[in-house]
Amino acid sequence: MTDTSVIDIGELRFAWEQAGPTLLDIPQFGLAAGERVFLRGPSGSGKSTLLGLIAGVLEPQSGKLRVLGHDMASLSGPKRDALRADRLGVIFQMFNLVPYLSLVQNVTLPCRFSAARRNAAGGEGGVAAEAERLLARLGLSGDRLLSRPVTELSVGQQQRVAVARALIGGPDLIVADEPTSALDADARDRFIELLNDEAARTGSALLFVSHDASLADHFDRSVDLSEINRAKGGI
Repeated sequence: MTDTSVIDIGELRFAWEQAGPTLLDIPQFGLAAGERVFLRGPSGSGKSTLLGLIAGVLEPQSGKLRVLGHDMASLSGPKRDALRADRLGVIFQMFNLVPYLSLVQNVTLPCRFSAARRNAAGGEGGVAAEAERLLARLGLSGDRLLSRPVTELSVGQQQRVAVARALIGGPDLIVADEPTSALDADARDRFIELLNDEAARTGSALLFVSHDASLADHFDRSVDLSEINRAKGGI
């Protein structure tokens, strides 16, 4: 891979237990700066495990995993957390929203933990205005709605809040784990269009993971996890 690589994987292996079965065994995978890649695979194939490694939530056990130029195996937990806060936008499968905060407060959370994201999102109108812009593009607007705690939203609305949170501040890499699972077909297509537009606007690379192969045409490249993972017992 070149110096413009956002993700560079070589002979990466991972198992939940030292003597347990290998869940991921990936000889090579890469993502270039600004590239938008669709990673497909059925439920249980190891997609979420791979994303956890890339996002620094899990620690690689052997092989090479470089994210944005950083060797993830050599970084301490706090340094992986700092890298994720500054340069990654992660859309978790379970959303991970803070229940007692409003929509805008949830979206601006990355800016509270990262000066880099805060400065990038600030602009002329400030961080809150950027959060409201992203939410409006996702169909969430109006003072009454924006001030509500996220627990009062539908699952689909919560999903869109999680997406806006990942996008704010234009991170170098956006990692999305099944982000359209709660959306109908029309909303799904609009959502992917927005995600691609925002990634292109900021130059962010995008790794979009789903079991739905019909979404592949929206992206620069499609990769089947089963074809790059020599281990067949993912989770």
